[in-house]
Amino acid sequence: MIRKATLSDLEIAMRLFDNSRQIMRRNGNATQWSNGYPQREIIVNDIQNGDFYCICDNDNVVGCFSFIIGDDPTYSKIEKGEWTDTSLVYGTIHRLACAPGQHLIARQCIEWCEQQVNSLRADTHADNIIVQHILEQLNFRYCVIIYVADGTPRKAYQKLIYHEVPLSLRKYVEQEILPIHDNFDKAHRRDHILSVIDNCMLLAQHYPINHSMIYAIAAFHDTGAGENRELHHIISGNIIRNDSNLRKWFTPEQIETMAQAAEDHRASSNKEPRSIYGKVVAEADRDISKEKIVRRTIEYGLANNPSLNKEGHWQRTLQHLHEKYAEDGYIKLWLPQSPNQQHLEELRALINNETELRKMFEALYKEL
Repeated sequence: MIRKATLSDLEIAMRLFDNSRQIMRRNGNATQWSNGYPQREIIVNDIQNGDFYCICDNDNVVGCFSFIIGDDPTYSKIEKGEWTDTSLVYGTIHRLACAPGQHLIARQCIEWCEQQVNSLRADTHADNIIVQHILEQLNFRYCVIIYVADGTPRKAYQKLIYHEVPLSLRKYVEQEILPIHDNFDKAHRRDHILSVIDNCMLLAQHYPINHSMIYAIAAFHDTGAGENRELHHIISGNIIRNDSNLRKWFTPEQIETMAQAAEDHRASSNKEPRSIYGKVVAEADRDISKEKIVRRTIEYGLANNPSLNKEGHWQRTLQHLHEKYAEDGYIKLWLPQSPNQQHLEELRALINNETELRKMFEALYKEL
């Protein structure tokens, strides 16, 4: 059970913070929650504002967290990225702590918060590998660097929740389909699928289409990449056709449309997708952002051409970007509502400025 905290919960909350601080120290996180943070006055303020919650097992408080809906001032200045969405009212999770020996507290907290809003944000210290792993496994996308009140940086994440899609379908995708991608090459792992899902759902607002269908297509569109990279779109379509679980939510006709959309999404295809679903997922899969495209190109090269040295990867990156994204490249955009056209023009300007492109390559190659 999760309930709002009262001032009578203050002492146990402080003990939970002590326990979580010890967990951080034992796991190599030596600086987060230093100098007594979070101080009593912060928690008292959260309680009085109705923003502090207790996770209870019968009468025992086994976890606590702050959940604040509305703009968070520490998220106004961002670096090295962008938020998935800035239009929705979001809720922010802060000061999550648990009692000794407790597990799945973060999952319970996040699942409850998902029911309250359409957009969640959270941040954590770069040394807090445990929380980073939890957020990523619960399908948050790493977005940006933010700075907390004392001026120190934090990695910030966002998750969009699509309440128009049945909860049972969302749970199936999150628990059974997204993990399939965790061992794929870096350019086709879970974070890419989450990006395509978000892009699809945002594009879907412009068309009279079934949101559950486009959500599922986006989740499945790269499932074949683990079997054969060149034919992954065809394999993904057949995976959709053969997944009997999808019959719980979709008719055979809808499933066939979904399978065809997965088959039609590939950027190298010269054929126009057969349906609006194929156009949406193809457009969403582009996700054209200068840094993302260059990063994904390098990641794919590192995974599939390990014998190349740095100069070899630079030449491969340059060749791929020209073949796919330059003015005479093979990429095609299908939807006028997509922001990809402007982003493609920005990417082409970068490709034509080899000095700036090399600077970005050097920074990303060093990071990867």
